[in-house]
Amino acid sequence: MSKLFVIGIGYKPLGKKALEIIRRSEIILANDRLLEVLKEYEEFDDIKKRLRIINNVYETIDFIKSEMQNPKSKSITLLASGDPLFFGIGRMVVKEFDKEEVEILPDLSSIQVAFARIKEPWSGAFLMSLHGGTDTEKRRSLEYEIADIPELLEKHDKIGILTDKINDPSVIANKLSALSYQFSDLKMFVCERLGYPDEKITEGAPEEIAPGAFEHPNVVIIVRKSRSAEERKSRISGLVFGLREDEIQHSKGMITKDETRAVTIHKLRLPETGILWDIGAGSGSISIEAARLCPKLKVIAIEKNEEQIKHLENNKGTFNICNLRVIKGEAPQAFNDLPAPDRVFIGGSGGTLNEIVHSISEKMREGIVVINAVTIETLNSAVKCLEENGFRVDVTEISVAKSKMINQKRHMRALNPIFIVKGEK
Repeated sequence: MSKLFVIGIGYKPLGKKALEIIRRSEIILANDRLLEVLKEYEEFDDIKKRLRIINNVYETIDFIKSEMQNPKSKSITLLASGDPLFFGIGRMVVKEFDKEEVEILPDLSSIQVAFARIKEPWSGAFLMSLHGGTDTEKRRSLEYEIADIPELLEKHDKIGILTDKINDPSVIANKLSALSYQFSDLKMFVCERLGYPDEKITEGAPEEIAPGAFEHPNVVIIVRKSRSAEERKSRISGLVFGLREDEIQHSKGMITKDETRAVTIHKLRLPETGILWDIGAGSGSISIEAARLCPKLKVIAIEKNEEQIKHLENNKGTFNICNLRVIKGEAPQAFNDLPAPDRVFIGGSGGTLNEIVHSISEKMREGIVVINAVTIETLNSAVKCLEENGFRVDVTEISVAKSKMINQKRHMRALNPIFIVKGEK
């Protein structure tokens, strides 16, 4: 049976076993960047005639498949950077090939080396990759984005990040600089070209790192000054449901009432992760509650009114919300560059409900849309739009009465009924 060897290089001399494998391999695969590293190894002259340089990951995998399916297949070694299974090509290899066909010999990971260079323990650090690949047309889908870093810093005092030329240190630093009111205690380390003769370590506050230009490859480490266990616990456990109207900054009367908000969020059945659009978000009461309830959910609030946007931004800051993005724009034009939603709440449509629902339907493969209607006309329009666009529709009417003291006696005062229209597909 053919076997593929994946050997990490970059930081240590080749071990005895790795050296034996490379010496007997008939084909040794690498890319241009690893070729630069390999030239520093004393074994380079012995193996350079068997080297094959392929710079595209997908072409590399296809080449290996072709060779291993050949009855006269040759022994193959794939050289990788550092630890191949730490956000490296090793993950694709074990996915594409039978694990019995693969043997992996790792070197140190660049993250390990980076923490060693800055002399910081890395136990307990959160490690992530913003490396989407060198091919801009085939960039990998990332588990986390730069926008997620503020939320992660609420939970972790140290973050190690693999970067690329799009998600580079200056872009990360600019994001954090804009949040200096929230994070005044950050230090960033940029570790450039680790393992190369010209490696360099730069440290400073985000605003000091932001204007810089850095050589690739590089690793970013963000360190937050140590917080007490009580402070960390209080910031994380502050996620509660049930904000009162007077706790949310808003224009007089222009807010989804407490009871309606509670039922609306229940109807949305918010997922732990995914994307929620809040269209016509107003002061953001739905967005704020949803974002606090589900910290891993990405909430996008769309609003066109300047005054309401100010309320939205102020509420976002007041409640220290990191997973809420505010977009000034008018629906449905504002949807063009947005990621497909899993949930949508429509609090205001500006008379374009049909166009809005149609645009949502085109982007959403499956999910839930909730529309709050005050009038019979809006109710009828909401039901019709949703059904015409393939949603299964359910309608709930909420009638709320609140107590009020009159002549030292408690009377109940009815609020206008609200129709909550839920569409699901």
